[in-house]
Amino acid sequence: MAQELNPMSNFWASESTTDRDPSESLMQYIQSLNPETIAQLSRPASPEVVRLMERNIVGLLGVLPSEQFDVSITTNREHLGRLLASAMMGGYFLRNAEQRMGFEQSLQNWASGLSDEATPTD
Repeated sequence: MAQELNPMSNFWASESTTDRDPSESLMQYIQSLNPETIAQLSRPASPEVVRLMERNIVGLLGVLPSEQFDVSITTNREHLGRLLASAMMGGYFLRNAEQRMGFEQSLQNWASGLSDEATPTD
Protein backbone atom coordinates (compact mmCIF):
# COMPACT_ATOMS: atom_id res chain seq x y z
CA MET A 1 0.00 0.00 0.00
CA ALA A 2 1.56 3.29 -1.10
CA GLN A 3 -0.17 5.42 1.51
CA GLU A 4 0.65 4.72 5.14
CA LEU A 5 -2.18 4.19 7.62
CA ASN A 6 -0.41 5.74 10.60
CA PRO A 7 -0.24 9.56 10.38
CA MET A 8 2.38 9.63 13.15
CA SER A 9 4.93 7.83 10.99
CA ASN A 10 4.61 10.65 8.43
CA PHE A 11 4.94 13.21 11.22
CA TRP A 12 8.12 11.71 12.66
CA ALA A 13 9.66 11.04 9.24
CA SER A 14 8.85 14.46 7.79
CA GLU A 15 11.73 16.40 9.35
CA SER A 16 14.59 15.78 11.69
CA THR A 17 14.01 17.07 15.21
CA THR A 18 16.93 19.47 15.01
CA ASP A 19 15.45 21.25 11.98
CA ARG A 20 12.01 21.93 13.49
CA ASP A 21 10.78 24.71 15.70
CA PRO A 22 9.53 22.95 18.88
CA SER A 23 6.26 24.89 18.90
CA GLU A 24 5.56 23.82 15.31
CA SER A 25 6.32 20.19 16.20
CA LEU A 26 3.88 20.25 19.09
CA MET A 27 1.18 21.86 16.96
CA GLN A 28 1.68 19.27 14.22
CA TYR A 29 1.51 16.49 16.78
CA ILE A 30 -1.72 17.83 18.30
CA GLN A 31 -3.26 18.24 14.85
CA SER A 32 -2.35 14.63 14.02
CA LEU A 33 -4.27 13.25 17.02
CA ASN A 34 -7.68 11.78 16.40
CA PRO A 35 -10.72 13.48 18.02
CA GLU A 36 -11.26 10.62 20.50
CA THR A 37 -7.72 11.00 21.86
CA ILE A 38 -8.12 14.76 22.21
CA ALA A 39 -11.44 14.29 24.03
CA GLN A 40 -9.83 11.78 26.40
CA LEU A 41 -6.90 14.12 27.13
CA SER A 42 -9.28 17.04 27.72
CA ARG A 43 -11.55 15.25 30.18
CA PRO A 44 -10.68 15.67 33.88
CA ALA A 45 -10.02 12.31 35.50
CA SER A 46 -11.58 12.97 38.88
CA PRO A 47 -13.88 15.38 40.69
CA GLU A 48 -10.96 16.37 42.91
CA VAL A 49 -8.98 17.65 39.90
CA VAL A 50 -12.05 19.60 38.74
CA ARG A 51 -12.43 21.22 42.19
CA LEU A 52 -8.74 22.17 42.30
CA MET A 53 -8.94 23.64 38.78
CA GLU A 54 -12.02 25.67 39.77
CA ARG A 55 -10.18 27.01 42.83
CA ASN A 56 -7.21 27.94 40.66
CA ILE A 57 -9.40 29.86 38.19
CA VAL A 58 -11.28 31.62 40.99
CA GLY A 59 -7.92 32.57 42.48
CA LEU A 60 -6.83 34.02 39.14
CA LEU A 61 -10.06 35.99 38.68
CA GLY A 62 -10.63 37.12 42.24
CA VAL A 63 -12.66 35.87 45.12
CA LEU A 64 -15.55 38.32 45.52
CA PRO A 65 -18.72 36.37 46.31
CA SER A 66 -21.15 36.85 43.43
CA GLU A 67 -24.20 36.74 45.72
CA GLN A 68 -23.04 39.91 47.53
CA PHE A 69 -21.42 41.74 44.61
CA ASP A 70 -22.36 42.32 41.02
CA VAL A 71 -19.13 40.89 39.63
CA SER A 72 -18.21 41.68 36.04
CA ILE A 73 -14.88 40.84 34.44
CA THR A 74 -13.72 42.63 31.33
CA THR A 75 -10.60 41.69 29.43
CA ASN A 76 -9.14 41.62 25.97
CA ARG A 77 -8.47 38.64 23.74
CA GLU A 78 -4.78 38.38 24.63
CA HIS A 79 -5.38 38.36 28.39
CA LEU A 80 -8.24 35.88 28.03
CA GLY A 81 -5.93 33.62 26.03
CA ARG A 82 -3.33 33.82 28.77
CA LEU A 83 -5.94 32.97 31.39
CA LEU A 84 -7.07 29.97 29.36
CA ALA A 85 -3.47 28.82 28.88
CA SER A 86 -2.81 29.18 32.60
CA ALA A 87 -5.93 27.20 33.47
CA MET A 88 -4.99 24.48 30.99
CA MET A 89 -1.44 24.22 32.32
CA GLY A 90 -2.78 24.05 35.86
CA GLY A 91 -5.11 21.26 34.79
CA TYR A 92 -2.31 19.31 33.15
CA PHE A 93 -0.14 19.76 36.24
CA LEU A 94 -2.93 18.54 38.53
CA ARG A 95 -3.67 15.57 36.29
CA ASN A 96 0.01 14.59 36.22
CA ALA A 97 0.25 14.98 40.01
CA GLU A 98 -2.83 12.79 40.42
CA GLN A 99 -1.35 10.11 38.16
CA ARG A 100 1.95 10.23 40.03
CA MET A 101 0.17 9.93 43.38
CA GLY A 102 -1.72 6.88 42.11
CA PHE A 103 1.48 5.37 40.76
CA GLU A 104 3.31 5.91 44.06
CA GLN A 105 0.40 4.41 46.00
CA SER A 106 0.44 1.37 43.71
CA LEU A 107 4.18 0.96 44.25
CA GLN A 108 3.76 1.25 48.02
CA ASN A 109 0.96 -1.35 47.98
CA TRP A 110 3.08 -3.62 45.81
CA ALA A 111 6.11 -3.18 48.08
CA SER A 112 4.09 -3.83 51.23
CA GLY A 113 2.64 -6.94 49.56
CA LEU A 114 6.17 -8.16 48.87
CA SER A 115 7.26 -7.51 52.44
CA ASP A 116 4.17 -9.34 53.75
CA GLU A 117 5.05 -12.35 51.59
CA ALA A 118 8.69 -12.25 52.75
CA THR A 119 7.76 -12.22 56.42
CA PRO A 120 7.84 -15.79 57.74
CA THR A 121 4.86 -16.91 59.79
CA ASP A 122 5.42 -19.23 62.73
